[in-house]
Amino acid sequence: DGAIGYKDMESKPYKGDEILLHCILQNYNGTKEVKNARLIDFVSHQEDFDSSEYKSATVSEAREADKGEKLSVSGVVARITYANGMKPNGFILVDNTSSIYVYDADAAQRVAIGNTVEIAGEKDYWILDSEVANAQKFGYEGSCQLTNANLISNDGKVSEFNKSWITESSVKDMIDTPVTENVTAKIFKVVCRVSKVPGNGFVNYYFNDLDYIDAENPGTGTYTYTQCNGSDFGWLDAFDGKMCTVYLTALNAKSTASDCFFRFLPISVEAINNFEFAAEDVPAHAVKYYGLGQFLESYAGDPALELLTSVSSSFLGFEGATLSYSSSNPAVISITEQSGKTVMNCLEDGTATVTVTATYGGKSASDTVTIKVKKPAAVTSVTVAEAIATESGTVTVKGIVGPMLVNQCGFYLIDETGVIGVRVSEDTLAELKTGYEVVVSGNRTITKEGGGQICIDEATVVNNNYGSHDYSKAAFITDMTITQISQITDSPAETVKVYIVTGKVTVTETTYYSQVHITDGTSKILLYSNSASQYSWLSAYAGQELTIELNTCDWNAKGLKGCVLAVTLEDGTRIVNSVGE
Repeated sequence: DGAIGYKDMESKPYKGDEILLHCILQNYNGTKEVKNARLIDFVSHQEDFDSSEYKSATVSEAREADKGEKLSVSGVVARITYANGMKPNGFILVDNTSSIYVYDADAAQRVAIGNTVEIAGEKDYWILDSEVANAQKFGYEGSCQLTNANLISNDGKVSEFNKSWITESSVKDMIDTPVTENVTAKIFKVVCRVSKVPGNGFVNYYFNDLDYIDAENPGTGTYTYTQCNGSDFGWLDAFDGKMCTVYLTALNAKSTASDCFFRFLPISVEAINNFEFAAEDVPAHAVKYYGLGQFLESYAGDPALELLTSVSSSFLGFEGATLSYSSSNPAVISITEQSGKTVMNCLEDGTATVTVTATYGGKSASDTVTIKVKKPAAVTSVTVAEAIATESGTVTVKGIVGPMLVNQCGFYLIDETGVIGVRVSEDTLAELKTGYEVVVSGNRTITKEGGGQICIDEATVVNNNYGSHDYSKAAFITDMTITQISQITDSPAETVKVYIVTGKVTVTETTYYSQVHITDGTSKILLYSNSASQYSWLSAYAGQELTIELNTCDWNAKGLKGCVLAVTLEDGTRIVNSVGE
């Protein structure tokens, strides 16, 4: 009738049905299209399938089935997922044993949250075709799901899904779960803070763990996976800024050359009124979120690590929980008092167990971490300039960890001879800080065929000598202006240059995008970023005269843009881009 859309029709055709339409036919740039269609009638021609080919199974059994196995399962629809344009493309199915994802747009069109349904489908472990090689590298076998689904029955009623089997966890533990484990589409119960963060043309909804401090220091957290710029999660607005019990799942994992990480989906959310953190839980919290997180699993040098001795949280309402440490093997790892500070030193090769104990309100909790110490192996390395001059292939380079890359997972590696971008996994980046002396090994490449950024890709840290070194600016170019730089012809050779220029920062915000430029009053250079929020540390100095360390980058082979490594204010204060740390 021109008023009721497809999704609101009480009786509607599905894939395979024969339809009679009144419509306009058009040819759009060579593609024949139907426009302004009105449904006159339809005849159902749902394909028959042999139900005897499908083995009846619980959801838990379906999760463990082999890829390609045909299964029939029953359960409650707990959450529907949407593709671009708010088109249903799948749903989470729950019984009294577990949960699984059903990926089938036709079946998703025919169910609603709370329906009890029976589905016949094929077991799959899905990975995006372009990510298969990367997933294999990290041992990710794919999203646990049923595909090619047939809807056998639907009671049309609204029921709560069974939660008795769901395990309690935390956002931190879910993020830290190895992608090698079969947990995708399995629901966990977590307590966390929900927050809505609007962007330009999109909205992110975050789930922040109990180490949350404030918006600038959100602690451990993740955001919901959406293909609709967040419009499919408007129902979370009611929980913005509240502590909640969230039933959360990792729907799938994103696999890149440098990392593989889960993407999360909230299934249901319940606000916690008058949330209070129990004092008796403070010691275990301090150990888990503050004590253990200071240590790496292995060290190749002596980090001379200053350890936390006191923890407070205004968010959780406690102050002055104390932390203490002991080593099972002081010859390998010593923990001593040095000038009023508690310091961990790695002394010789071997293994030691460090015990972390927190005390608060007369209660204590302890946990341990086993650490391996192995002194750096003798490694032959080249300078940054020599790595840049290498046309392609594996290079091993020594330098100082410089500022973080923007919109890429990695950092600038700097020595007296040059600067080069290094891309690493998120786990590797989490173990590095600006000023560490490292030896890295990776593929010296250009990001795009025929152009792009010269970089060291898929890099690993061979040796980490730690330290707090100032990176050299000996190779930085000091005799160019922003106007002159803006006129440089695009070339990969330009992407390994850093200029020291004088200029100001300008920020442009619109409904759909935000950008940051630097300008000398005559010309301006756009800074490479996903949005201005990635330069929030720099935006605070908009309009001020700054001395800027600027890399001309071209990660996407779409023309040279800028990346700011650091700025120096008029009073001499220097701020280094540490956004990735």
